[in-house]
Amino acid sequence: MFRKLCSVSLFFVLLPSLSFASPEDAHTNPLSRVLILITVMLFFAKLLGELFERLGQPSVLGELLTGMLLGNAKFIFGIDLFEGISSDDVIVALSELGAVILLFEIGLQSTVGEMKEVGLPSFLVAAVGVILPFLLGYFTTWIVRPHADWKVLMFAGAILTATSVGITARVFRDLGRLATQEAKIILGAAVIDDVLGLIVLSIVSGIVVSGGISTVRVVKIVAVSFGFLFGAIAVGTWIVPRLTTAVSVMKGQGTKLVYLLLFCFSFALLASEIGLAPIIGAFAAGLILEEVQFKNFTGEHEAEELIKPISTFLVPIFFVVMGASVKFDTFMDMEIYGLAAALTIAAIIGKQACGLAAWNKKGEPKLDRLSIGIGMIPRGEVGLIFASIGRGIGVVDDLTYSAVIMMVVVSTMMVPPLLKWSMNRKA
Repeated sequence: MFRKLCSVSLFFVLLPSLSFASPEDAHTNPLSRVLILITVMLFFAKLLGELFERLGQPSVLGELLTGMLLGNAKFIFGIDLFEGISSDDVIVALSELGAVILLFEIGLQSTVGEMKEVGLPSFLVAAVGVILPFLLGYFTTWIVRPHADWKVLMFAGAILTATSVGITARVFRDLGRLATQEAKIILGAAVIDDVLGLIVLSIVSGIVVSGGISTVRVVKIVAVSFGFLFGAIAVGTWIVPRLTTAVSVMKGQGTKLVYLLLFCFSFALLASEIGLAPIIGAFAAGLILEEVQFKNFTGEHEAEELIKPISTFLVPIFFVVMGASVKFDTFMDMEIYGLAAALTIAAIIGKQACGLAAWNKKGEPKLDRLSIGIGMIPRGEVGLIFASIGRGIGVVDDLTYSAVIMMVVVSTMMVPPLLKWSMNRKA
């Protein structure tokens, strides 16, 4: 651990030597700047990600910290190194592609069949975990920032609906409790939560972009959101097996990977064309594709294994850019700490209430509702994606964005120790 910290410190000392990465010095070859930025971003993201994993935290926190340090190098060190890293067209495009791949990957980890099997307990947990956090996010932001625009309030609520249970699943796995009823309810609720959260995001984004709230407009946005997601699932479930069988006759190397990417990008593009976020289309594409559909592809890796190297490259760039969008000068405003604290409390209460909605069948062991609520708390990457979309359409300002980042970090870091304590307290 000490050697890794020394490596980070040494790189900080040597970092000024890379100042030629500025646009003025790289104008003769724009590719040089992009290559330098990607090299440094991935180096830091991997190094700090490894450090956070050694501390028992998800690597995404190290990737966020990487972006915050690079994006604020002038504020921290007084030298202009990577100013504008979050506004470089190529880097931003790569980061947005990373978000699409990330949601596609999340979709691949779930199936339509699993959504049908999780049952009413998981649905109730997910429903409460979307409705209550949205209301709490809206009203706590309004209390802290009474003069904030209604668009900001709606996006604050939408951001709190997100749930990222990757770290929760890891804790359950480490404890050997993945087979428990609590783990099954949480992981099942996560699938439904993703669907409901993305629909909320679509509705809120549509209302904000349209500039006002009216019954006709809201009904239209809701219909488009539900229609696309469930229509895509219905049509895809019927057509994908047939299409996959037809493609399987191709024996060229990489056919399966290209097929996966074409499916992902086509759905993302379709969602974008009808006014929804591309990540919704990517998630739907992943949800439709199931490994059993690829039984005719011989000698190919599973879909998740094929996508993993691409996500390993692109997803850290997305989180680094998200971190680089945090402006350290906003931390000089005391209002940010009040908003971050309010959002964090709302995030905890909103998801903790999920446990109260969980119930088990007669004769089954009593559920640990406290553990279920704790397991639903992390916002992680999904909350960051929601925040980035709000920032992209000009709704989430620097102060609100920084407060959201603080909420995501706190809610993510607190879950592993709390969940371990909760699951072991009876023993």
